[in-house]
Amino acid sequence: MDAQAHDADGVASTSSPVHPFSTPAMVELEAEVERTRAELLLTLGELQERLDPRVQAGRAADEGRKIVRDAFSNQASAADRRRALTVLGSVAAVVGVVVLIAVRRRR
Repeated sequence: MDAQAHDADGVASTSSPVHPFSTPAMVELEAEVERTRAELLLTLGELQERLDPRVQAGRAADEGRKIVRDAFSNQASAADRRRALTVLGSVAAVVGVVVLIAVRRRR
């Protein structure tokens, strides 16, 4: 049997493609694949943004500014201030150890 449609003159019509093996289940699966593909593209975009070094550096700088602001501001809650002072104290200790090691190696 011929899969092409014919007009009144018997000439093959190419106006609409024929899908001889298309079923409603296949159409639904194709639609699901397209939805999944779109979701994956969104997820990939989100991952690229999260892993971008410039974005990460910006977030780290924002967090650092917040810690300094919380440590020296009277407007921060007691818990935020305590956390900020702990972080700053830890950073100061690490910097001190690094400087001490660098000085000793120069001798």
